[in-house]
Amino acid sequence: MFSKDKIWIGKGNLPVYLLPHMANRHGLIAGATGTGKTVTLKVLAESFSDLGVPVFLADIKGDIAGLAIKGIPNPNVEERVSQLAIDDFSYQAFPVQFWDLYGQDGHPVRTTISEMGSLLLARILKLNDTQSSVLNIIFQIADDKGLLLIDLKDLRAMLQYVGEHNKEFTLSYGNIPKQTIGAIQRSLVSLASEGGDLFFGEPDLDIFDWMKTSYDGRGFINILHSVKLYQNPTLYSTFLLWMLSEIFESLPEVGDLEKPKMVFFFDEAHLLFRDAPKPLLEKIEQVVRLIRSKGIGIYFITQTPMDLPQNVLNQLGNRIQHALRAYTPAEIKKIEAAAESFRPNPAIDTKTAITELATGEALISCLDEEGRPGIVERAFILPPQSQFGTIGDESRKKLIASSALYGKYERTLDRESAFEQLQNIAEEEKNRAMELEQITKTELESRKQTQNTDYNREQWDSVPPRNKTTNRGYRRQTPLEKATNAVFSTIGREVGKTLIRGILGSLKK
Repeated sequence: MFSKDKIWIGKGNLPVYLLPHMANRHGLIAGATGTGKTVTLKVLAESFSDLGVPVFLADIKGDIAGLAIKGIPNPNVEERVSQLAIDDFSYQAFPVQFWDLYGQDGHPVRTTISEMGSLLLARILKLNDTQSSVLNIIFQIADDKGLLLIDLKDLRAMLQYVGEHNKEFTLSYGNIPKQTIGAIQRSLVSLASEGGDLFFGEPDLDIFDWMKTSYDGRGFINILHSVKLYQNPTLYSTFLLWMLSEIFESLPEVGDLEKPKMVFFFDEAHLLFRDAPKPLLEKIEQVVRLIRSKGIGIYFITQTPMDLPQNVLNQLGNRIQHALRAYTPAEIKKIEAAAESFRPNPAIDTKTAITELATGEALISCLDEEGRPGIVERAFILPPQSQFGTIGDESRKKLIASSALYGKYERTLDRESAFEQLQNIAEEEKNRAMELEQITKTELESRKQTQNTDYNREQWDSVPPRNKTTNRGYRRQTPLEKATNAVFSTIGREVGKTLIRGILGSLKK
């Protein structure tokens, strides 16, 4: 609840406040199942909205959508209001925008393959180190060739193209085994069956559509419907990491502000870090450390502080710890670690208090004016002003249809990208191959004719000169013709001799 320019979280012996200019120093909401974390989340989201700060949160159980509906009086709320002596409490609805990766219970949320990047995509596909390296090479080749990777069909086409030309790329990019490409293709088939075809595409999310205020100056509460998405924990957590990275890369440095530009609540935060490779963990830690200078506050919601890496936990200045239960030595150690993370209060045995807290009660420590951790206080969380629980399908549809963003993301786009570009390349290669085949065929025919001509000339040159004639009608004589010619030649010679003797005898006379 926003009161006296502060966010009023709860009340014990004294009211406990979160200072707006310290809200971007991040925070933690921890506690066992059923101890009141969801109510605390709603109260903070309502307070930031009243402050004029947009909020993002994931609704994994479907019970946060009630933020869009005005609360109704009930005995539990009235009792808490009276117990905490809240004078100006009122029921109200808050400006809400619903989102859904599957496009069923909110505006569709999409991103492109390129924007997701190979590191996060490898996590979604559950690739091993070798497969992740090959996927990174695929992205690099696509970038070098100016091929746009927008949706899954683009990535499939790119994998097929590189697989067919892997020998051409090996010297420049390293070994690209076809078996590894086949394994990645199989992972893509699995992702598509889980809704990946809906998530990757255009129009992709404009992150600034989440950073808006309503007509009355209150910040929009962006609720990601995650009931179905949460059934795929890897996709759920990777989407949240992508969103965090997208915000970090999109916003300029602004330093410390009077209030945050936006606040994110990451429910089931332990999933963000489970099985994450070291490079990804390092990236998350870097983003959490630096994003506050861009005016963004991040609040992790989980069961115990030990669910988070120590380097991330060290960045969380505002902490709300609900009850924890200890039945084993390991659970006792978690309680001890949680207790030691608070600045001690002489009036409270923190370790014991953690196990005794009632539902809706918490240990709270927020940063003071100088950014120092406040002394831990035991307090009851204020009740939410909006409706408890979820809302009906008809109410949800009406809220979605009345949104100023309705229609912007509902229709998909399919512009020319790697899939079409590689089809054009394949067609060009096919045409070149046909032209080369025709040229080769023509050259072979020409060469064959040349060889035949040369052979005939060689045969002609090998004939003896006496047997050659310029008469194109020359043919070889038969034996009968040869005999006849011989007879005529003999007769001719005898007639010739007789004539010569006659002529000589006349001359003597």
